[in-house]
Amino acid sequence: MKPGRWKGLSGVQFYFSLLCVILDFQLDGVLGDNVEIEQHLEMGRKLLESGQLAGALSHYHSAVGKIQHLYLTYYERAAVFLAMGKSKSALSDLTRAIRLKPDDVIARVQMGNILLKQGNTQKAREKFQAVLQRSPDQEEARHQLMRANELEELQEKAHATHHRRDYRTTINVLDRVVVLSPWDPESLELRAECYIHLGNTRKAIQDLTPTAWLRNDNRAAFLKLSTLHYSLGENKESIGHVRECLKLNQDDKKCLSHFKQVKKLIELLYSAEEHIKEERYQMAIYNYESVMKTEPNVPYYTNKAKERICFCLVKKKMAAKAIDICSEAHQRDPRNINILRDRAEAFILNQDYEEAVEDYQEAMEFDMENNEIRDGLKRAQELLEFTPKKDYYKILGVKRSANKEEIIHAYRQQAKKWHPDKYRKDWEKRKAGKRFIDITSAKQVLTNPEKRKKFDSEGGGGGQGGQGWPFHFNPFESGGNYRFKFHH
Repeated sequence: MKPGRWKGLSGVQFYFSLLCVILDFQLDGVLGDNVEIEQHLEMGRKLLESGQLAGALSHYHSAVGKIQHLYLTYYERAAVFLAMGKSKSALSDLTRAIRLKPDDVIARVQMGNILLKQGNTQKAREKFQAVLQRSPDQEEARHQLMRANELEELQEKAHATHHRRDYRTTINVLDRVVVLSPWDPESLELRAECYIHLGNTRKAIQDLTPTAWLRNDNRAAFLKLSTLHYSLGENKESIGHVRECLKLNQDDKKCLSHFKQVKKLIELLYSAEEHIKEERYQMAIYNYESVMKTEPNVPYYTNKAKERICFCLVKKKMAAKAIDICSEAHQRDPRNINILRDRAEAFILNQDYEEAVEDYQEAMEFDMENNEIRDGLKRAQELLEFTPKKDYYKILGVKRSANKEEIIHAYRQQAKKWHPDKYRKDWEKRKAGKRFIDITSAKQVLTNPEKRKKFDSEGGGGGQGGQGWPFHFNPFESGGNYRFKFHH
């Protein structure tokens, strides 16, 4: 947002604050027969009142160019400059007007007001004090002098709390500072720095944006804005700001380096998505791997790359690898329903229907209205429901004729293999935990003659299909002899 769009003490309001003075001016005899200048001034006023600032400024430039000893033209052009957010130019014109009419009080007050809004308390105070020396009853000057003193105290307090790294208090103080001096780039930059320390990038961008235009040749602000947008994955805004920096100096090394980095990343991301559209998933994976190598230090791009690689692996039906990548992506971005959806599909490919249901249910918690997630959950639930009943002989890897000793031996081998403590990844640990429970259940049933007989008579499925504990057995209850711990 350029300063010309700012709200606050607009140039139009300033124009009308001077109107009472302008009405007292007698142009007759000053301009003489110079009709052209009168026409420029008249058109300038009309355009200013209607908000056509560029047109008004053009007419005032013409008037000033033709007659430079008329302070009225500087007054009115200052109003246009102020309306456009060009406070420095407005100050310059008011200075010229005061030189032409040193006893003008209102111009000095208006200069003080601008200096106050720029955060220059010392010069603002000098202007208000000068007015009060000439006109002790000037109420606005007296009021604004008090605000200048208040602003100076607040500025000192803000710097003190910032030095102590008390960023929240500094922001609270600067909130009032910015109300009093909205055109002070230093205060806005300081508040932006506090927001960055607190992790509020969006607020920092809001504060830094006007500072880029409040200082001359503010390449540092444009570069900072570019990097902040870049960190949020907003590459269009990022490239726009760094281009503004290069407009000021095309050889600026920092801006040029960042420009190349952003441009390269944009090209990789665009190319990757084009490959996905054309179903060239392996090429898209290569591109996203290049994204992570190009920008390993900004979490947004690594997270995005992991998410899209996860999607591509599912499309390539590489279930196990997809589950690994999707799980890593999920850890980085737990509320991302696209990752949960893709991992659920990878679990379905891997015939892990229970895990697929869990992922779709978790995704539903974040977006209840998403039809794709709702349909996916229904499909996963149906697959889980029609999954064949558990075969405890198959789980332990023994024949139906196996004796007790063979079953116990097989159980020990499987329990060792599937103990959850052997796995690091969360999804692997959960899967191993469930498998460990099945192994324990199988051992408990098949080593008990009565339970084994009942299991065999029911077709070897246990009658539960994974919907609970067979024969009222639960290895987690205090009576069970099979315990294990999860280490997170």
